[in-house]
Amino acid sequence: MENKTEILLEVKELKKYFPMGRKTVLKAVDGVSFDIKKGETLGVVGESGCGKTTCGRTCIGLYDKTDGEVIYRGKDVHRMTKSERQEFTKNVQIIFQDPYASLDPKMKVLDIIAEGIYAHGLLTDRQKIKEKAEELLETVGLNKSFLTRYVHEFSGGQRQRIGIARALAVDPEFIVCDEPISALDVSVQAQIVNLLEKLQQEKHLTYMFIAHDLSMVKHISDRVMVMYLGQIMEITSSEELYRCPMHPYTKVLLSAIPIPDPKVEAAKKRIRMEGEIPSPVNPPEGCRFQSRCKYATEECRTKTPMLRELVEGHFVACHYPERAE
Repeated sequence: MENKTEILLEVKELKKYFPMGRKTVLKAVDGVSFDIKKGETLGVVGESGCGKTTCGRTCIGLYDKTDGEVIYRGKDVHRMTKSERQEFTKNVQIIFQDPYASLDPKMKVLDIIAEGIYAHGLLTDRQKIKEKAEELLETVGLNKSFLTRYVHEFSGGQRQRIGIARALAVDPEFIVCDEPISALDVSVQAQIVNLLEKLQQEKHLTYMFIAHDLSMVKHISDRVMVMYLGQIMEITSSEELYRCPMHPYTKVLLSAIPIPDPKVEAAKKRIRMEGEIPSPVNPPEGCRFQSRCKYATEECRTKTPMLRELVEGHFVACHYPERAE
């Protein structure tokens, strides 16, 4: 049984800003703190531009941080020695959003999967590498005869499976899944999510699953973190979030999920948000959500709410969570 109390990744007040000119800064991630336990899936959700992907990539060192700390197994991700970094990049992998852009169409499937194996010196014998690649293809539900073909010959779902096989090739323990299903047909999305769940069980993997589709996140996540304009609005268990959301923004997102039953869907009350999402270059004072929240008070407009635990394991950044219907 996996020990789900051991913290694998700890993030403290992480900030990632992008300069947009001499005096302008885009605050993509602005002071987030959370942890991910070994063997769990943390779902990260929010509208496009809320900082989900930047957060995930900064956590694994693909982007340098602006401030804060990311600790992986007791070591600072952004201050690792060369040998620590080598070990870290073996243990931590990413599955990208767009399987059309993330795989080189001029490379054969074998070379794509074998890249990490060569880079980390895990195997050197060509025949053994081929056997490992064949095994990985079968693991992700593809025919081993695909090894000699080029990536451009495959569908989106097949390409994403090849991307998953590439990530698994170095036997990682933690994978950032960066919207791995959003570029795929709806019919293929469930297959990929089911595959990721199956692999997690078999290989004891830990996931940070980034998505904007809350219904899919519910299916795969143990806990869910809701982001808005670079900050965390709410974080709790998946079950608790869907049963009892506390932040007005989370309630808006959940109200937009379609229900398969037409009668229930017709009777459901959809919560509508006013206005457009503000720019992360010039975010609102106080609560980031205040310009679109119908419950906003003067305090919300001037004072930033802290992320606080209202019920055991349920953290919310809102001055008046009890007002939200």
